[in-house]
Amino acid sequence: MNIKEFLSPKRIWFHIVLAIGITLVIVIVSMICLKFFTRHGKEIEMPDFVGQDSEVLIANSKSNDFVIVVSDYFFDKSQKPGIIIKQNPEAGEKVKMGRKVYVTVASSVPPKVPMPELKDVSLRQAEIMLKASGLELGDVIYKPSPFENAVLEQLYKGRSISPGTEISKGDVISLVVGKNIENLPDENTEPAEENEAN
Repeated sequence: MNIKEFLSPKRIWFHIVLAIGITLVIVIVSMICLKFFTRHGKEIEMPDFVGQDSEVLIANSKSNDFVIVVSDYFFDKSQKPGIIIKQNPEAGEKVKMGRKVYVTVASSVPPKVPMPELKDVSLRQAEIMLKASGLELGDVIYKPSPFENAVLEQLYKGRSISPGTEISKGDVISLVVGKNIENLPDENTEPAEENEAN
């Protein structure tokens, strides 16, 4: 049996060889296309996006070299709202083009935090608790009390505030603190120099 007869369309071998040939062509073409679209093996250095405007960056998308995804918002009063303050992968890393870059953006709205219970704790402890909650200590108002250096009342914008009340992170809290009456100035006591003069 010669080659012409072997490859005759009437024989099953012809169809087997044809199927194998078509399969090989499809596999080769698929690999070439996959390599082209994924830019296989081609890596570039990740740019530094920190400090850039997120809206502008997302709109331009760096000529589609990367896909910018906002993963989180974080309030930082020292940062301009909308500015990228963190990115992953970090700048300088070797990555493939088209990689997703997850960024944290500075928020213009501070998050809400619950007011802690500061009554009856020491002034020092109250200051630590305020800082841990993201709040700031304002005025410290001393009031005669047998409970030396203990917080008697917590004030928000001049008014008493209950524990658990939702307020903005970074808000200022003033405290009324106890002071031993013996250590407070006596309005009826004359200055020492005047007493000596008399």
